[in-house]
Amino acid sequence: MSSKKIAITQLEATLQDIKTEGAPIKVGISSCLLGQNVRFNGGHSRSTYCDNILSNLFAFESFCPEMAAGFGAPRPTLRLEGNPDSPRLAYSNQPGSDVAKAFLAPSANYVETLDHLDGYILMKKSPSCGMSRIKVYQESGHPHAETRSGLFTELLQNKYPYLPIEEEARLNDANLRENFILRVYAHHEFRHEVNAQLSMKALIDFHSRYKYVVMSQSQPAYKALGKLLSGTENMPLIERRDRYFHLFMEALSKPAKRRNHCNTLTHLLGYLKRSVESSVRRDILAVIEQYGRGEVNLTTPITLLQHYLKHYGSEYAKQQRYITPYYPTQLGIRNQI
Repeated sequence: MSSKKIAITQLEATLQDIKTEGAPIKVGISSCLLGQNVRFNGGHSRSTYCDNILSNLFAFESFCPEMAAGFGAPRPTLRLEGNPDSPRLAYSNQPGSDVAKAFLAPSANYVETLDHLDGYILMKKSPSCGMSRIKVYQESGHPHAETRSGLFTELLQNKYPYLPIEEEARLNDANLRENFILRVYAHHEFRHEVNAQLSMKALIDFHSRYKYVVMSQSQPAYKALGKLLSGTENMPLIERRDRYFHLFMEALSKPAKRRNHCNTLTHLLGYLKRSVESSVRRDILAVIEQYGRGEVNLTTPITLLQHYLKHYGSEYAKQQRYITPYYPTQLGIRNQI
């Protein structure tokens, strides 16, 4: 057995005893990724990572738009044809056909029911579920240079523009995987801690916990969100909440850069200035600089910093989601970034 398979097996065993704290985090997923035989060929595209690992963290809700539309499996392959802005959905063995209307109706109804989700994982290259780079074919049979998202994904993104969405294949990239899980947990916490009982205090408390997460993602967003909560702009609370949430999720939309992590870690080190002797702080800073040079992974300086903040840091520093943005730590999500 390969070392990679052994590591996955060990992680699966560890996760058997893990229970997600609080309300379960519900995430939508393409049915084929959970091993359901809904693909055009009657098979599936089961994702080991989603089905064996992430299923221990998230309560998956699966959906296949083709099956919901009654297309069945197996079935002829489907592809997008015509204008990339408003393409037809056609069977590849019937050029010029159009089943888009039959396809879109049940998907549109389904999308209206998803405001309880905190993320969605989609199948790549699918004319229905692909996030991007989906080809649209001309009458000549050649694809347009312009590509687009799948039809179901377009419905989903239009209805929930700040819902964390990712393709399963992209989760093989450590930085994209960490970023997606970070966004899912943040989206979940915002819904339950801010939206559930909206108040200015709830919004400020959320920002206080996520302040350094935002700093690690985007300095401009960090400043803009602070200004938004300062109260200098007069606006209704709901509008302030919506503007905050949109800017917050946009800030988290891409993986943080290494230099931004270093800047954030250095800021958090400042909370130990009066409680930890300078030689120890210099050692921690040296490890942060090692991370900056790519010599160690992100877990190394964070674990070291977390230890000292736990014993010597302020309550404000201890509550920072940047240190523990998701659980369980056994996933080792930051071990490869």
